[in-house]
Amino acid sequence: MNGAEALLWTLLNNGVEVCFANPGTSEMQFVAALDRHPAMRGVLCLFEGVATGAADGYARMTGRPAATLLHLGPGLANGLANLHNARRARTAVVNIIGDHARTHKELDSPLESDIDAAAATVSSWVRRPAASDDIGPDTAAAVAAALSAGSLDDPDLSRTGTSGAISTLIVPADLSWAQGVLPAPRHAQRALRTVAHADMEATVALVTGPEPAALLIDGTGLGESGLQAAARIQKATGTPSFCPTWPARMRRGAGVPAVQPLGYRAETVSLQLSGIKHLILVGAREPVASFAYPGRSGILTPPGTTVHCLVPDAGFAVTEALTELADAVTPDPLAPVQVPDVPPRIVDEPLRTKNWAQVIGAHLPPEAIVVDESITEGMDTLAPATANSPAHDVLGLTGLAIGQGLPVAVGAAIACPERPVVCLQADGSALYTISALWTQAREELNVTTVILNNRSYAVLRAELDRVGAGQIGPAATALLDLRRPDIDFTAVATGLGVPATRASSTAELAEQFSTALATPGPHLIEAILQPT
Repeated sequence: MNGAEALLWTLLNNGVEVCFANPGTSEMQFVAALDRHPAMRGVLCLFEGVATGAADGYARMTGRPAATLLHLGPGLANGLANLHNARRARTAVVNIIGDHARTHKELDSPLESDIDAAAATVSSWVRRPAASDDIGPDTAAAVAAALSAGSLDDPDLSRTGTSGAISTLIVPADLSWAQGVLPAPRHAQRALRTVAHADMEATVALVTGPEPAALLIDGTGLGESGLQAAARIQKATGTPSFCPTWPARMRRGAGVPAVQPLGYRAETVSLQLSGIKHLILVGAREPVASFAYPGRSGILTPPGTTVHCLVPDAGFAVTEALTELADAVTPDPLAPVQVPDVPPRIVDEPLRTKNWAQVIGAHLPPEAIVVDESITEGMDTLAPATANSPAHDVLGLTGLAIGQGLPVAVGAAIACPERPVVCLQADGSALYTISALWTQAREELNVTTVILNNRSYAVLRAELDRVGAGQIGPAATALLDLRRPDIDFTAVATGLGVPATRASSTAELAEQFSTALATPGPHLIEAILQPT
């Protein structure tokens, strides 16, 4: 077999069964090998940022990496924003990037670039095989590197998401077509580390001590088992739990213990952590502001609050640490859970920021996967509106690079075809990767997308005020406005093969959302929001 076939076979040997692709000439040997290995599902994406975002969504839901197939340095460059999001989400992704044949690189042809340098900006592991015999072992090593913080055999990963990394394998074209290459077997995975006994003892003393403490939880600790343990700790000691504003994956809804997301604005976080003397990090980073503002600190932990670390990073068993802490402070195995409320009656009125999320919360089906890129429109409304919806998973915009929602929904739907996927998508950021709708149609994915159309980059309007840029005039306003002309998302979606409707009222959104969920295949609803 040739090098590309050995690469593909090695991916399958190591549990990688889906490849999101936007290939070019240097990757044609891999494309041809797909016919000889039907166990590998190739998914065509019209833009590399869709391929990388879809790989992120797939791994968040399965605990296993998908591969991306990208064309040279420019192809990688087109996918970097969503690889950034995947890196911040600690998602396992294996990039396969074709390069020119080694004899061709010295010619400096038009697509020649420094792939290694670009890949290093988002990858924890980058390698290019030196010879054809290295392809199999290097491919197996790439998968192991992507799963560097966990084990492919850990059954809990499929419920709580991966704790992984991005690996990038750069394959020269001449090694892909070389003959007589053998695949490699499965590579050993690194086990998750446990918390030191002394660290656990110190944490027990903090949560049972006289001064108020709080947990800040991230990673696999936001799965149901971790949240159950956190609820036991709060019941026994009064210690509240928080999570980042937009976690990579979080379990939420009726029957699931609640955790409070930190606010996006520094003022909100100051209020949430007011009076807390000890903030304990459990798989999370110390909270910082997303941006610098004149005269304000970027550290969000209030003065007088001491930060402690129980679980320093995703390489540790976060859920197990929370469970051990809960067992140390209480013998009670039962945690209080939310009792489902009767869904609020939706008053028929024009859609706006304050009411659209209530419609979604009242009609969300059980075991939905909610991909949240609602940004401004959902920042303060979505979490409370869905707190008592049937239990579901939420995939957030962890890296803040917009254009993630539609691609992540593709990957999540391929990962979990038996579950409904709901993509709540801001209008401006939808346009970055709108071609993901074509892949949804081609693959017949059960994704319901709600475009929240306020015809502006609303989050940037708020930021313009916060950075103290001075009086806002017509030139600045025009750069944040999505009118002239208005974008017809229903026409765009229909042109890409996805049935679409438009809703202007809560009653219309409720009817169209319920109909879309009950109908197989992808659908898009353009929700026209009135100015607040």
